[in-house]
Amino acid sequence: MPEPQSTEFFLILITVFGALVWWLIVAKQLVFRILAACLAFIPAMAFGVAAVNKYYDYYQNWNAAISDLTNQGVQAAANVPASGGSKPGVKFGMFLGQSIDTELAAQAGVTVRLNVRGSLSHIQRRVYVYLPPQYFQSAWQSYRFPVLELIHGFPGNPQDWISVLSVNTTLNSMVSQGTAKPTVLVLPDANGGRGISLQCLNQWHGPQDDTYLSLDLPRYIGTHLRVQAPGHGWGIAGYSEGGFCAANMGLQHGNIFSYSGVLSGYFQPSDNQLTDPPRTVSAFHTRKQERDNTPIEELQTLGPRRHIASFWLGTGGAARNDVRDSETFQQLLQNRQPVVPLKIIASGGHTMYTWRLLLPEMLNWMTPRLAHEAEAADRQNGVPPAGKQNGTAASSRGQPQHQGA
Repeated sequence: MPEPQSTEFFLILITVFGALVWWLIVAKQLVFRILAACLAFIPAMAFGVAAVNKYYDYYQNWNAAISDLTNQGVQAAANVPASGGSKPGVKFGMFLGQSIDTELAAQAGVTVRLNVRGSLSHIQRRVYVYLPPQYFQSAWQSYRFPVLELIHGFPGNPQDWISVLSVNTTLNSMVSQGTAKPTVLVLPDANGGRGISLQCLNQWHGPQDDTYLSLDLPRYIGTHLRVQAPGHGWGIAGYSEGGFCAANMGLQHGNIFSYSGVLSGYFQPSDNQLTDPPRTVSAFHTRKQERDNTPIEELQTLGPRRHIASFWLGTGGAARNDVRDSETFQQLLQNRQPVVPLKIIASGGHTMYTWRLLLPEMLNWMTPRLAHEAEAADRQNGVPPAGKQNGTAASSRGQPQHQGA
């Protein structure tokens, strides 16, 4: 079957629509004319959806669309203990009553779905966690992995990182090529629903999203998984609205997130969008609250001793507002971070196409730095270097040697 963005798929929809319209015109009986009109609505609607999909370069194939809509390929986790045991991944955890296939996980990694409740925010949401193959390999069994928290855009959901942007397979491929380092990926539901936009902020008399994403979730992941404690070895990144979250939280919580990647982000919050009924509301009660959560203004008022994340920026060159905002933010950052990478995809807009191209660049910049901090922390705690087993280098088959950044 032609893929959802292919010319053939659009031609099929046009042909089917034309045939049904012709049937509507030539049919003599009213019942057939009504039937033809109803059926013609289906390809017309599908054409509109496909056009939007092609414009934003969202689903490139049917597998991605089905995976996103049905959550297929993402295992639901009842409990995830902190260690994989004496053998890689053995007795790692029980997933829907079944053990993980650790041999397969040691080759491709595994994605699990958690329901995480925050003790401070009292928010409970689903969180996807991707554990790289190395997590299950014996040569890495003592290593506490770095973590990258990834924030989706609006409208969207955390699965988009996997089903649309393929962040897990991209990371695996880059690790095998030596251009990235093994990292645990944490993909939270940042808004609590597809039609809701909360911009990762603590709402006045509402959900405390910032607290959940920057305190509750890192604490939970740091406790239940074999990863570094929040702080050194933790990064955050996001695209579009998630890019605003990464920028704001990287400034607000430099003690939690050492690195921040902003893909086509914006740097001044807008009104939140809610549902039931659909409406926009301000997240702030006072002008000071808004100013303290506006990255452009934050950078101009931060004290010299305030620790912030190190930033990487990326955007599409065809999205002029994105470029202008990113360049302004970069200029302000350079007072604190002399070298601020800014990658511009010349033909890219504010689309998934752009973020697919930016993703490898961001991972190449961030994951070696996260790994460097993770290794330093392990050395300080007397943990043997990762990728070594019994004093010898791990073989390149399934257990690549891990090198510092």
